[in-house]
Amino acid sequence: MLDVALTAFATFFVIIDPVGVVPLFVALTPGMDAAQRKRTAIRAVIIATGILLTFTLVGELILKYLGISLPAFRIAGGLLLLLLAIDMVVVKSSGIRTTTPKEDEEASHRPDVTVFPLAIPLIAGPGAITAVILQQSQQAGNLTAQLVVAGVLIGVLIMLLVGLLSSGGIMRVLGVTGVNVITRVFGIILSAVAVSNIVEGIRASFPALG
Repeated sequence: MLDVALTAFATFFVIIDPVGVVPLFVALTPGMDAAQRKRTAIRAVIIATGILLTFTLVGELILKYLGISLPAFRIAGGLLLLLLAIDMVVVKSSGIRTTTPKEDEEASHRPDVTVFPLAIPLIAGPGAITAVILQQSQQAGNLTAQLVVAGVLIGVLIMLLVGLLSSGGIMRVLGVTGVNVITRVFGIILSAVAVSNIVEGIRASFPALG
């Protein structure tokens, strides 16, 4: 179970990126006082947690309903995570883990950024949802392991909440450059995880390849 927990933690921590979300959170809440930022952070993390836990419960059923095999999803999910990793390494925003310019424009007209774009897609984005389904599908039939994965996910989201509540201090210490350096390191780790999923998916799809 320790291997399951460590793998899930590394995957969720890198993709959800509690450090990298902090400057985005600060940028989205410029006119808020400390109390308003606290309420926004708590509500956003609760909403994102609900979304990700929902996919934790029904993700595997969705795959079965759509007739998608686990190897096929591992390949597709691995490719998506690889694109996300590339974005992180080059510190580029493509809409996978951040909002697009049109979404930013829409968000600027909204009085509350809690649900969009903070909870979705900055926290519970395509990458996080893909990772949740992948991690749970890999432990299919092992309820204990799946509960461990869900527990690790909640733990990472709690870490994210702590980061958001401490956003002012984190930005003063790290600055934008420090955050980008950490994001690049996480991106390299995530790229290895993504390639591993692609390779395992290909092996399962084509057993003759060994």
